[in-house]
Amino acid sequence: MIEPEMAFYDLDDDMDLQEDFVKYLLNWALTKCRDDLEFFDKRIQPGLIAQLEHVVNSKFERISYTDAIKELEKHADKFEFKPYWGCDIATEHERYLTEQIFKKPVMVYNYPKEIKSFYMKQNDDGKTVKACDVLVPGIGELNGGSEREEDYDKLLAEIKRRGMDESIYDWYLKLRKFGTVPHSGFGMGFERLIRYVTGMENIRDVIPYPRAPKLADF
Repeated sequence: MIEPEMAFYDLDDDMDLQEDFVKYLLNWALTKCRDDLEFFDKRIQPGLIAQLEHVVNSKFERISYTDAIKELEKHADKFEFKPYWGCDIATEHERYLTEQIFKKPVMVYNYPKEIKSFYMKQNDDGKTVKACDVLVPGIGELNGGSEREEDYDKLLAEIKRRGMDESIYDWYLKLRKFGTVPHSGFGMGFERLIRYVTGMENIRDVIPYPRAPKLADF
């Protein structure tokens, strides 16, 4: 997992960084690995290079989770899993946002707190958290992140509210109890990135370790 950390969180700055990060990586592949991409474009996914170039040259759409759900609800008949406020956005929803509604990468922010991790910082509305996911045409979510809760008392209260075992998270709570700073970060799954760049259909095909029965020794 590639996960940069940032101090003194600002949602716009975070989204700027995520957009620049994705574009840098894809542009690097388009420039440095052109022969390889031409092979994948010809043999694996026709139109791959055009798709990657489209992402690099697009200004990513930025939309709140609430507004994204409103857009998806207009097309509810298109989905196996009907969208509603509070649902976890599925891959079919992510791809519809990027491929049908906006036709470019989409950054969704301010997700409901109930579907996100306990450590994400809540917004003033008490219902959403400062989180943002980057969705791209072809696969959906590519990377995501959030501001972390730096207040010990709030973090402990959230752990208790969710009925979590405090002893398991004692080490994490101590990071707040004995001092920290406002900070945030985002992660990108390495295999997910490689799958997107190569056009491979299944993520298992890009994992850089052998997969065979009875060979998982560790």
